[in-house]
Amino acid sequence: MSGALLEAVRLRLAESGAEPTPARVAEALRSEGRLMGDAEVLGVAARLRSELVGTGPLEPLLAEPDVTDVLVTAPDQVWVDRGAGLERTQVSFPDPAAVRRLAQRLAAIAGRRLDDARPWVDARLPDGTRLHAVLPPVAVGSTCLSLRVVRPRAFALEELVAEGTVPAGGERLLRAVLEARLSFLISGGTGSGKTTLLSSLLGLVAPDERIVLAEDSAELRPDHPHVVRLETRPANQEGSGLVTLRDLVRQALRMRPDRLVVGEVRGPEVTDLLAALNTGHEGGCGTVHANAASDVPARLEALGSTAGLDRAALHSQLAAALSVVIHLVRDQGGRRRVAEVHVLDRDRAGFVTTVPAAVRGAGGFEQAPGWGRLVALCRRGRGGP
Repeated sequence: MSGALLEAVRLRLAESGAEPTPARVAEALRSEGRLMGDAEVLGVAARLRSELVGTGPLEPLLAEPDVTDVLVTAPDQVWVDRGAGLERTQVSFPDPAAVRRLAQRLAAIAGRRLDDARPWVDARLPDGTRLHAVLPPVAVGSTCLSLRVVRPRAFALEELVAEGTVPAGGERLLRAVLEARLSFLISGGTGSGKTTLLSSLLGLVAPDERIVLAEDSAELRPDHPHVVRLETRPANQEGSGLVTLRDLVRQALRMRPDRLVVGEVRGPEVTDLLAALNTGHEGGCGTVHANAASDVPARLEALGSTAGLDRAALHSQLAAALSVVIHLVRDQGGRRRVAEVHVLDRDRAGFVTTVPAAVRGAGGFEQAPGWGRLVALCRRGRGGP
């Protein structure tokens, strides 16, 4: 079937607002003076349905169970991440207009606007998939589309060990941190697996504890019986209705959380989170972007400054609020790895620094200078000496 004929059928169905059922596709084909057999009509109907209702050529990729990201940089440049770095696929779009149409339709499904006046969008689709798109001329040459897949269930910690994300034996250390109700942050770069690990760890929380999640985009899927999920909301076209992550953290504190979780600490909400962890909300956690575990205090310091918290006050709160930093990296093969676990300490000037407690080695975690402090924190958290 020629591209021109397919486009004519697509326009007829779009103008009528009709769903691309086989009967309607056959009717549209007859209107264009073309007769086809049943098998051909079913094939055209499936293709049009994918373009008009689904995700078009990307649908098979998003359906693969091991795909975490689908990236479109040009009509003939579609990439996926299956956990071992980016791979270029054979999938392609007919032209740049097809990529733009898909991006705009997905944005509309998410209730967002994407056009020349507002040429980018960051949103969540109804199935949880994270959407980001940028239109030309901001994106040079072609619409850029990024889809982050959120799987319907969290990986069990044992699965992450089997995949090599958590080193052999490392699950015992992570369980101890959870059971001791230590407050922790998972740090790492974009796509390093922070959300995946956090979802898995939250599944280990005792079933009689209440978890309240505050997220910019609802991505966490902990396997736990008592989870309350809160998500931010952008302002509408009139500029009203904005709900920020800081608003959610404040509301979460009034919802009797046993575990307060901030999906990603990225702005002034850090001050509310640290205040909460200093007022009896033990076991709180979240993720933060950082290049190394040792960079986390500086990263939080920068975020705290956006809320007007000075350096000394931030470090004072941080020292009392946070106990552990778990850092993830992507190795040279693109695989996600828990690289190290740090505990917090204060230097002579009173500023918080991190001390390696466990570092990934060839056979699993190896003890580092902060190991004794980490063991003591875990014992104290369990009510030990």
